[in-house]
Formats: sequence, structure tokens, C-alpha cells
Amino acid sequence: MDGPDPLRDWLLHAALPLWLARGIDHGASGFHEALAPGTYHCGAEFRRLRVAARQVFVFARAQAQGVASADAAVALGVDFLARHAALPGGGYASRFTLANQPIAAPLDLYDHAFVLLALASAASVLPAAPLRARALALLDFIDTEFAHPLGGYQESLPPSLPRRQNPHMHLLEALLAAHEAFSDGPFLARARTLLDLFQSRFLDPATGALVEFLGDDLRPARSEAGFLVEPGHHYEWVWLLHRARVLGLSAADDPSAAALMGFAEQHGAHPTSQDAIDGLRSTGTQHVLTSRLWPQTERLKALRLWPGASPAARAQAASGLARWLLPDGLWHERRDADGAPIPGPAPASSLYHLTCAILADPLRG
Repeated sequence: MDGPDPLRDWLLHAALPLWLARGIDHGASGFHEALAPGTYHCGAEFRRLRVAARQVFVFARAQAQGVASADAAVALGVDFLARHAALPGGGYASRFTLANQPIAAPLDLYDHAFVLLALASAASVLPAAPLRARALALLDFIDTEFAHPLGGYQESLPPSLPRRQNPHMHLLEALLAAHEAFSDGPFLARARTLLDLFQSRFLDPATGALVEFLGDDLRPARSEAGFLVEPGHHYEWVWLLHRARVLGLSAADDPSAAALMGFAEQHGAHPTSQDAIDGLRSTGTQHVLTSRLWPQTERLKALRLWPGASPAARAQAASGLARWLLPDGLWHERRDADGAPIPGPAPASSLYHLTCAILADPLRG
């Protein structure tokens, strides 16, 4: 973007310094789950793998922007993944006590996708060779243990239903990042497989809507009212399909992104606030008028690279996101059906979405 960017200034000079100062539990060498407005206290009595992995991504991006001490946070996060999260038989524990001891829970594909993204992201800060070895070992574990005989991957270990497109989407994101970070290995081939799965199972050709929930056979759960969809994920796929085109994985004239973008823009906005809402049906009927922060970031990210987006639409998405942000580096996480903020702490996991959107390269995603 030309000229001053208030969102970028907020991220680099308020949010990232705050989360480096108050979002790290230095005594336990872990990351806090959330920060409360005013006190910056974290009331969570657990840690999650996805937060550690996402924060590695965030602070690797911060390091590239020259944010002080971000490299140390990347090293802390990578050490957490290796010392506390990695399991002897392969894979990673998903949940931990505040002393970083694993809590018994299913192994989660979504979380493993973010570990792969973390390893790829950290390669811009730390020596790449050991991270590449760990990324390849993780991909082998996913292929061996999570692979589903009917296509795609299991939701978790042990398996659970429904199956979702969401963890597959983030695994694709991580595979593209790993390919860019390590330049070789099977990452790109696996990405092609997931793109094929998107085309054959996740995109509904009749409506342009994205199927969220599927049965064991990857058939969508439908009713007379259609199926439930989330506008935010439409925007994320638009961004991912753009990245795939940049890497030569799909044709420039592939209509999939246009279908997703058209559906979300036509049906996914709150009638008064214009925020991207939490959910609707594939028929276009709005179903859940509450809103969360992350779909606003994904809409901005998609519009910034979408060739058909007008300057006015991009400006509206940026100003719309700015309404969610607090001057000190925190944010409103949720709004009710009337568009009013719902009080609560700012989750650390949302800093990933903010960083992705605000620092996204419009040419490369």
C-alpha cells in the first residue's frame, strides 16, 4: 500500500512489543494464552500447542521487520516445541500445564499443521538444516499416522467426526511455507494433493460456497437449508489459492477463488456493521450474526491481493479491522449480533491472523 499504513504502525509499534513484553512466560519458557485489557494478566491454567506454534510464526515475521527481541522469542518457541511438545513416538502433544507438562488429549491435525508452519517460519531466524529435518519428520508422521484411506487426513488421533476442511487448509498453508523455506523435499507434492482435495471435495460448484463439515467419506453434511459455511474461511482460501498460483500450482484462470470471493462478499457481511459474520448457510441465508476478529483479518488479506477489489473496498476492510483494535496492542475478539464489542481478554492465537493480514505482500500473499 502507498502512503502511511496505520494498521502496520499499530502492529509494529504497539502489538508486537506488547506481546513480546507481556505475552511470554519467561519463568516457564512458554507463551501466555491471552492478555486481559488493563492488567495484561493471563487467567488461563493451561497452554496450547497451536499458540506456541503461531507465536513462532508471528515473531519470525516480527524479526524480519526489525522488531527488537523477536529472535529470542522465536528461539524460545522452537525450544518449547522440541523439549516439551514433541512426543517420543512422533507427533506433538496439544495441551500442557503451566509447567509445560503434556496433558492427555487427542493428537490434533490442525495443531500439527501449525507446528509445520512454525518450523518453516523459524528458518528465517535460526539455522535451517535442523528445522528442515524436523519438518520432514513431521510430514512423515502426518502421512503415516493421520492419512485417511478415503482421502485427506484424519481430524485427530484417535479419529473423530465430523471431518473438516479447516485443518487441511492450514496444512496446505504450512506446506507452501515449508517449500519456500527449505526449497526441496515432498512439501510441494503434498500441497498439490490438498489442492486437488479442495477442488473435488471442499468447494461446492453449485454455489461457490466452501464446505466446512464432512462425513467420514468426505461427503458434505447437507439439509434442505444447505450446509453451514464461514465467510472467513472463504477469504483464507482466496489467499491460499493466490499463493498456489504464484508457486505455479494452479492456473491463472482457475475460477475457484472468484467463486469463493463472490459468495463471501455477496452474503457474508453484517447488515449494519459490514463486519464479516461468523456463519451462514450455503443458500446465502445469514445464520450467525455475531463476529470474531479473525474473519476481518482474512477479508483484508484477500482484498489486498484480489485484482477485482476496488480501492474503496480495500479501504473499508482496513478501517473495519481498525475498529477492533485497541491503542495499547490488544483488541476486541468478539462482537455480538448488534455489532457491539463483547468484553474479554485478547487471545494470543489471534496475533497470527493480525500479523498475516497486516504484513501480507499483495503480490505474493
